[in-house]
Amino acid sequence: MDAVRKRLPFSGYSDAYALPSIIRCETNLYLAQFAFMKLLPAKYIIEQALARGALTHGMKVLETSSGTFALGLAVVCRECGFQLEIFTDPVMDKGLENRLSSLGAEVFIITEKAREGGYQRSRLDALHARMRKLGHSCFWPRQYETPDNPAAYKLFADQISGILGADVTLVGSVGSGGSTCGTIERLRQKAPRARLIGVDTFNSVIFGQQDGERKLRGLGNSLVPKNVKHELYDEVHLISAPLAFAAMRTLHERHAVFAGPTSGASYIVGRWRARQCPEETVVVICPDEGHRYVEAAYDREWLKQNACLNDSVLLGAPATENHPSTALPPWNRYLWERRTREAVLSLLEEV
Repeated sequence: MDAVRKRLPFSGYSDAYALPSIIRCETNLYLAQFAFMKLLPAKYIIEQALARGALTHGMKVLETSSGTFALGLAVVCRECGFQLEIFTDPVMDKGLENRLSSLGAEVFIITEKAREGGYQRSRLDALHARMRKLGHSCFWPRQYETPDNPAAYKLFADQISGILGADVTLVGSVGSGGSTCGTIERLRQKAPRARLIGVDTFNSVIFGQQDGERKLRGLGNSLVPKNVKHELYDEVHLISAPLAFAAMRTLHERHAVFAGPTSGASYIVGRWRARQCPEETVVVICPDEGHRYVEAAYDREWLKQNACLNDSVLLGAPATENHPSTALPPWNRYLWERRTREAVLSLLEEV
C-alpha cells in the first residue's frame, strides 16, 4: 500500500483520505472502506484539468451533485483556492449542505423536478444556464462523463492487486459508473477473468428499470451516465432501501465498520456472493462512512417512520430475473453477462 500511496499525484491535507482501508470480514470477503470515496476522482479531475490548462486560477468550478462528490470538490477547491458552486436538490441533507458551506462552496437547491430525467435533469439545466452566464470563466468537472472519473480509480485497483491479487470479484454501487468501471478495467489488464458485480436500486434507469422515486441515495440515476460501461458488468443486483439500511446496521454490529447505506447494499451482495462462491476473493467497495446517517438510517425511530425498518432481511437471498422490468423489491439479481450500453437502451424502450 505504501508503494501505491507514493504514486499519488496529489498534495495537501486531504491525501490521508485518498485510499481506503482493506478489511477482512470473512474467509474470502474483504471490504475496501473509504472515508469518502468521491474525494479520489474529485482530486484527480481537478489535477488533470489544471495540467491541461482547462482550469486556471480565477475560474469558478461548477458541478451538479447531491452527495459526496460535492464534498470532495469542496475540499479540493478549498485547498487549491477555487470558488465552487454546487447545483443540488432537496434530497441533500442539511449536514452535508452545512459542510459544503463551511468549506466555502455556494449551494443552489433546485426545487422543481423535470418531467423527464427528474431532479438530475433540472439540476443540469440550472448548471447549463449558469455556465452560459459565466462564459469561459468557469469549469465543469462533468463527473458523469469525463474519462478522468474512472481513470482516478487506477490507484485503488493497484492497491487491491498489490494486496489481494487482480483476479477478484469486485462488488460496488453504481451511480456515475466511475468507481466500478475504472477499477475493473485496471484489474482486468492483469486478470481478464476478474468479475464485476454492480449494485443498483429499484426505480433507477441505469440497468433498465423505469425512473421513479428512490429512498436509497448514493447510487442509481434518472439518466444513464456515459461513464457507466455496461459491457464491463457480469451481474447486477437491485437492492431496496430497507434491505440496504438493515445490511448497513449489520455491517456495523458484526464488523464495527461504520458506513453508509450504499456500503450496506454492496455488503449484502458481496456477503452472499462470497458464500455462494468460496473459491473467489470478493472485494466490496464501501464508499463512505456513516456520519451523515446517524440521525436517519442508524435511528430505529426514523426507520419506522419511513417504513424502512426490517431486521430479518439478511436471512434471505436474491430472486433471479432475466429482465429488469420484472425485478421487484427487496432484492433481485440478474446475469448481465457484459452486455453493451445499446442492449440496455433497447431494454428501456421495451419497458
